Amino acid sequence: MFTRRAVSASSIALLAGCATGAGAGVSAPVAPSGRAAIGAFGIDLASRDMNVKPGDDFFQHMNGAWFANNQIPDDRTTWGTNAILQEKAERDVRVIIEEAALAGGAPGSNAQKIADYYNAYLDQDAIDARGLAPLQPVLAEIAALRTHEQVIRLTSRPDVGISMPVNLYITLDEGNPDRYLTAITHGGLGLPEREYYRRTDGVFPEQRRQYAATIANILTLAGQSDGEAKAARILAFETRIAELHWPIADRRERERTYNLRSRAQVRGLAPRFPWDAGFDAAGLGAVEEIVVGELSAIGPLAELCLATPVSTWRDYITWHYINGNASVLPRTIDNASFDFYGRTLNGQPQQRERWKRAISSVNNVLGEAVGEIYVQRHFSAEAKAQTLQLVENMRRAYGERISSSTWMSAETKAAALEKLATFRPKIGYPDRWRDYSQLEIRAGDAFGNAVRFAQWTWAHELDRLGKPSDREEWFMVPHAVNAYYNPPFNEIVFPAGYLQPPLFDPNADPACNYGGVGGVIGHEMGHGFDDQGAKSDAHGVLRDWWRPDDVQRFQALTSRLVDQYNQFEPLEGLNVNGRLTLGENIGDCGGLQVALHAYQLSLNGQEAPILEGTTGIQRFYMSRAQCRRELRRDQSLRNQVMTDPHSPARYRVNGPARNMDAWYEAFNVQPGDALYLAPADRVTIW
Repeated sequence: MFTRRAVSASSIALLAGCATGAGAGVSAPVAPSGRAAIGAFGIDLASRDMNVKPGDDFFQHMNGAWFANNQIPDDRTTWGTNAILQEKAERDVRVIIEEAALAGGAPGSNAQKIADYYNAYLDQDAIDARGLAPLQPVLAEIAALRTHEQVIRLTSRPDVGISMPVNLYITLDEGNPDRYLTAITHGGLGLPEREYYRRTDGVFPEQRRQYAATIANILTLAGQSDGEAKAARILAFETRIAELHWPIADRRERERTYNLRSRAQVRGLAPRFPWDAGFDAAGLGAVEEIVVGELSAIGPLAELCLATPVSTWRDYITWHYINGNASVLPRTIDNASFDFYGRTLNGQPQQRERWKRAISSVNNVLGEAVGEIYVQRHFSAEAKAQTLQLVENMRRAYGERISSSTWMSAETKAAALEKLATFRPKIGYPDRWRDYSQLEIRAGDAFGNAVRFAQWTWAHELDRLGKPSDREEWFMVPHAVNAYYNPPFNEIVFPAGYLQPPLFDPNADPACNYGGVGGVIGHEMGHGFDDQGAKSDAHGVLRDWWRPDDVQRFQALTSRLVDQYNQFEPLEGLNVNGRLTLGENIGDCGGLQVALHAYQLSLNGQEAPILEGTTGIQRFYMSRAQCRRELRRDQSLRNQVMTDPHSPARYRVNGPARNMDAWYEAFNVQPGDALYLAPADRVTIW
C-alpha cells in the first residue's frame, strides 16, 4: 500500500461548472470599453480555412490556416489556445518566482521557501554532484526487505512515494461530504493504463519492449546489477496487476467505487494480507471506516501481492522509487526517464528547459504562495465581477432549460432546480490562502525538499480526519489554465489563469465570451447533471434523487451520445471511447446549448449586430471553435484517447455543434455534409 494526497480527486470533473439563484434576471452584455485582444471583436477570422466547409469539419474550417502556419514546439506535446495561455501564465509566474529567488526572504517566509525551492531544483549541477546519495537510505531499506509485511510497511510511508497495487489515500466522503475518510484504490502500473499491457496490436508491443529497456537502463545507471532480468520480472508483475484492474470506463461509475466498509470487512477481502501493518505505517492505525474503490479487484490484488516473491518486490520498488524521483536526480537518470515517458509515449522531441520544469514544480509545492502574488498583478476585481455575472446568466438559462425539458418529470425537475440554485461559484482565487508555515524547504536540497513536501502533505491529510471538511479549499492554483466541478461540494471553480482572451475578454463582442468562457461555465455546471455528477444531490451527497423513469429516459439519450462519439476515429484503428468520455461530452453538448440560450437571453429581444459579415450566432460558434484550437502529437493523442475522459479537441467542437439546430442554420449545413445529422438523430439533453 502507499499513501498519496487525493482529496476529491476521484470526483472532480475538470473543465465543468457551478452557480446561485435560478430565478435571477439575465444581465445585459457589458459594452466593451477598449479594443478586443484578438481581431476586431474577439475572433481571428484570418485563421479560417475557407476551402473546408463548416458542415464537413467545423474545427478545421475555423482553424485550418492557423494549423498550417503553426507547429508544436519541441518541448511540448500540444499547441493551441490552452498551451498558449499556459505559456503566458508560465512567463508571468517566472517573473514572480525569480524575483523571490534573487531577493530571498525572512527565514520561514513564503518568499524564502519559493526562493530556496526554485534555486535548489534549478541547480542541476549540484544535483549531479550529490549523485545517488539521497536515495541510499531508502535503497538500503528496500534491499533489506525479507517479508511481505515489511514490503507493505515500507511502501505505505509517504517518503517512499510509489503507487502500489493497493493504495491508501484520504478523500471527501461522497456519502457525507461534511467529513473526510480513508479510501482504497488500485494502482501500481508504470505504463499509463491497463490496456497498454494487454493490447497486441499497433504500437503497444513495441512500447512494452521500450518500457522494459528503460527500466533496465535506469536500474543500471543507478548502480543496480542484472537490469534486464529485473526489468523482465517487473514488466511481468505489472502485467499481472493490469489484468486485475478495472477497465477505465468502469472506474467512472461513482456509485460502483463508493463501497463503505469497516476495518474488519477490509481485512476480509484478503485475510492473509497485512492490512494493519500498512494502516499503521501510514499513520492510520485508528481508522475504522474505509471506502473501497474497485471492490472486486482489491482482494485479488492483495492476494497477488502475497503471491509475488519478495525478491520481485525489491526490484519493483527500487525501479519505481528511482524513477519517481528522476527529476531531482542526476541528469543521466532524468534524461533516460524523459526519453521514454516524454519522447516514446508522448512524442515530445525535447525535454522542457530546467527553469520551466522548476516553475512547474514550485507551482505543485507552493502554488498558492505564488498565486497570491499572481492575482494581485494579473486579475482585476472587474474581471471577477464580470465572470460572476456570466455565471448567474448561465444559471438562469440552465433553469429555464431544465424547466422546459420534455423528458424529465416535474418531481425530478424540482430537485434539479434545487441543485442548480445551490451551485457555488469560486472565481479567480481562494478567499483564504494555504498556510505553508509547517513546510520546511532547505536551500540546495532538491531531493530532500520533494520528500519533505510529501511528508508535510500527508501529515496535512491525516490531520483532516475527524474534522469538518474544508469547503474553502481549492484543488487548482489561481494561475492554472483550467477549471473544474466538484460534486461533493457542488461547486464550480474558475482560476484566474483561465479567465483570459480568447476565453474571456471584457472588450470582445459578447457572443465571443458566451461561446468561449460561457461554454466552459455551462460545461462545468453541466457536470452537476451529467451521468456521474447527477448522482449527487443539492448537498453533494451521493444518492439516488431521480425518479427511475427519468433515469431510463436520461440513459436512452446519453447512450445515443455514446454511439455518436464511438464513431470518431482520431487515429487509424483507434476510436474515441464514448463511455469513457460521456461525462465530458454531456458537459460540452449541454453546456454549449445553455451558453447559447444565455447569450440569446442577454440580447433582451434585440438583434445582435453584424460584424465583418458575421452574425452573433456565427460568432458564438466561431469562438467555441477557436477556444478549443489545438495541435497534438500522434503519440500524445493516442494516450489521450486511451486514458483521458475528455474527447480530442476536434470532437469537442464538432460533436456539440452537429447536435445543435442553431449551428445548422448559422452555417447553412445541409444533408450530404460530413457532420450532418438528421434532426431526429440530434441529441439534446439540456
